[in-house]
Amino acid sequence: MINELQLNQRINAAKNLQKNASGKAQAAGNQLPEGQIAYILKGYPRLSEVFITNEIHLLERQGMKLQLFVIKKENEPKTHPVVAKIKAPMHILPKMTSLTNTPFGRWCRENMPAYIAAHRKVVVRRPLRYLKTLTKAVWMCFRYRSETTGKPKKVFFKEFLQAGFVANGLLEAGNVTHLHAHFCHGSTTVAMLASKLTDIPYSFTAHAKDIYLPALNPGDLLQKKIDGAKFVVTCTGANRIHLQKLNRFGTPIFAIRHGLDIGHFAPIRSNENGQKPLILAVGRFVKKKGFEHLVSACKTLKDRGVAFRCHIVGEADAEKPVIANMLKSFELEEDVLLKDAVTQAELRDLYQRADIFALPCQVVENGDRDGIPNVLAEAMAMEMPVVSTPISGIPELVTNGEDGLLVPQRDPVALADALENLLRDGKLRQEIGNAGRRKILRMFDSDVTTEMLKEVFLASMSS
Repeated sequence: MINELQLNQRINAAKNLQKNASGKAQAAGNQLPEGQIAYILKGYPRLSEVFITNEIHLLERQGMKLQLFVIKKENEPKTHPVVAKIKAPMHILPKMTSLTNTPFGRWCRENMPAYIAAHRKVVVRRPLRYLKTLTKAVWMCFRYRSETTGKPKKVFFKEFLQAGFVANGLLEAGNVTHLHAHFCHGSTTVAMLASKLTDIPYSFTAHAKDIYLPALNPGDLLQKKIDGAKFVVTCTGANRIHLQKLNRFGTPIFAIRHGLDIGHFAPIRSNENGQKPLILAVGRFVKKKGFEHLVSACKTLKDRGVAFRCHIVGEADAEKPVIANMLKSFELEEDVLLKDAVTQAELRDLYQRADIFALPCQVVENGDRDGIPNVLAEAMAMEMPVVSTPISGIPELVTNGEDGLLVPQRDPVALADALENLLRDGKLRQEIGNAGRRKILRMFDSDVTTEMLKEVFLASMSS
């Protein structure tokens, strides 16, 4: 296991690079490893996960050699331009049918033919490891039974099949020396099992829902993933504290933020003369974003006679019809517009036209929550005053009253008060916006955060 002090020293050295004259991280001078890193991704490329595509691109730009193993190739109508810049070869796993309400025997007949050839090759190359890993996967099916039915969880056999496909690709490539998964549920299970099949070490990045929803890592499964990992990365200090409580054997766990291209998100205002001030909110239409409270706050603003417009932009999900019904009920359909997801280039244009950014995040009943929403940091980089809530890692980004405003979660009246203060006070908007930009320059420069992540990989791969 890598010495945590060593990694901390290397990360601190990377942080110190921020102090050079240009404010940009320069190459650390460490010799890059000959081996490659295989990224295991549940879905790729996703509009809502631009932080992953940015990370891959920036690591490549700093000289790291990567391969991508994609469990599900996404076919969204739009993709971020950065996807086209990524050079890493992409291996797409065969598509699988749903396990839900499908008899296991029938499911196996439908899906195993696409995987059997890869598994045969792994059996020939690693017979003992294959037998041990298959036994482990079956044990997991019974160890982490469904809490509702008491039946074995078949998903672990599904992930074993996927791990075998990945393992065969790794063994045939012969030049991959480290595995890394994003999100600590399904993709990390695949990485863990592929690691057992190949003896290639793995690590993972944990984010938000994947950490806090027990159903995604039942029992002590997340602890076991931490136990077996070479290291763990997460995007907030709050997440790191939570994960450390599960850390039984001293696995290094590092909080490395999702960095921003601070040149791309530059503060250029696009004045819309004669228009009411624009409140912008961006995120998937899911409960944890708190959009229902923003709509209620907008109703309060309208009742108070405050002039405003509001645009809520994001991928359609379960909450979108709920929000649409609220707008109709509150007669806000002309004041609050719901818009589809956009690329980062399009999002930057929206930031330029907006006056205030609002994201009233909340912890929902099942424990799901955000970490540090990237859109909050992007808005701050654009010198836009932000209004959010003091949950999870958000207070690490926003200091209330200095570089943003924080209101209690699920409190639309307090949210309306904060928005009204900003809408009525242009000087306050400017002061908070300027302070937010300064914080992003200090803490979220992607050149620095990528250098930090690279140092972790280098230390791991050289040990």
